[in-house]
Amino acid sequence: MPDHDHLSESHACLLDADDPLAGFRERFYIPPGTIYLDGNSLGLLSYDAESAVLRALASWKEQGINGWLEADPPWFTLGEELGRRMATLVGATPESVIVTGTTTVNLHQMVGTFYEPTENRRKIVATSLDFPSDVYALQSQIRLHGGDSERDLVLVPSRDGRTIPEDDIIAAMADDVALVLLPSVLYRSGQLVDMARLTRAAHDRGALIGFDCAHSVGALPHAFDDWDVDFAVWCTYKYLNAGPGAVGALYVNQRHFGREPALAGWWGYRKDRQFDMAHHWEGAANAGAWQISTIPLLSAAALMGSLAIFEEAGIDAIRGKSLAQTDYLISLIEASGLCDEPYGYRIGTPRDHVMRGGHIAVEHDQAARIAQALKARDIVPDFRPPDVIRLAPIALSTTYHEIWRAVQALREIIETGEYLSIGTAGMVT
Repeated sequence: MPDHDHLSESHACLLDADDPLAGFRERFYIPPGTIYLDGNSLGLLSYDAESAVLRALASWKEQGINGWLEADPPWFTLGEELGRRMATLVGATPESVIVTGTTTVNLHQMVGTFYEPTENRRKIVATSLDFPSDVYALQSQIRLHGGDSERDLVLVPSRDGRTIPEDDIIAAMADDVALVLLPSVLYRSGQLVDMARLTRAAHDRGALIGFDCAHSVGALPHAFDDWDVDFAVWCTYKYLNAGPGAVGALYVNQRHFGREPALAGWWGYRKDRQFDMAHHWEGAANAGAWQISTIPLLSAAALMGSLAIFEEAGIDAIRGKSLAQTDYLISLIEASGLCDEPYGYRIGTPRDHVMRGGHIAVEHDQAARIAQALKARDIVPDFRPPDVIRLAPIALSTTYHEIWRAVQALREIIETGEYLSIGTAGMVT
């Protein structure tokens, strides 16, 4: 093919040469010989995060308990400090964001706080394509509030098995709905919902609304304050690169400050009086009140190092490159004929930028086997049953040439039939 053809390898190399974020790749540990396209499940370790953890270990070694107040930054207020730094990523005032807990624990905390069923308003609206952990949490919270999840949990169905029309979600916000909890990005297809529109719709109908933003924070800008979202939760081990099981984060709208958390803990007490050891609750005057337990220092330190990269790169630039790379991935697959016979691939992610998160769902009837064949070639995807191979180019670490090579592998795996010899047991990743 001629060099100017957008399907050519040389064109991919030209895109890399013109990439203003290309230098950030050197800040990450890339497994040797590997094309890593699974950063939407677990982000790679950065040198910055590693250094921050080593500094935290040194501080613990050298200062002992004095590190709570004398470390840089002090461990005692580390959740607040990280919340302040993360606030720009989610479009919030610093006081509204706290780094604490884990995603599902924080979700229980938020739903337990904001779900206040009455005789006429008992239902919670979610979607049939939600991540299972969110559904489990909602079911258990309904039970804890004396309800019946079969009756009180409304899971808006999908028309195509991939996406949920926002009109259908809004239609489900009936007069008997107390709370709406939605993913910002559907974890299989990568559909990005219009959080501002859905928030307005919920409030117009008298319901509170929150979002699980595990698949969007770190991949695209947010504006929680401007959108008037009631609350949100997210993890830091995916796009934010803080490591396996890393500390989570949450947002609470300022108008809810002073509300008593469902799950009170010592770490959520007002900081200036925390060591009074009083037995009456006096929560922090901001999102810090929703902390339950002591912040885990080492995973928080990894996040501290990782956030330095995001502050330097800028979330708008990250989003711009993410869209460009996912556009490129879709274009290569479609223009190369991989959606035609005999290849049989399908794109399950919306094309529209305003409806697309950070990954592309490549569907195939033999997706489980193809995902394993990719791994055998040192290309790391993510498989979600029944037929989705999730490919996530990460703006800070993935090259266009890697995307080009991954698409060539998708072609060759079908042409050679190598996937046919791969079993299907134990393939969920």
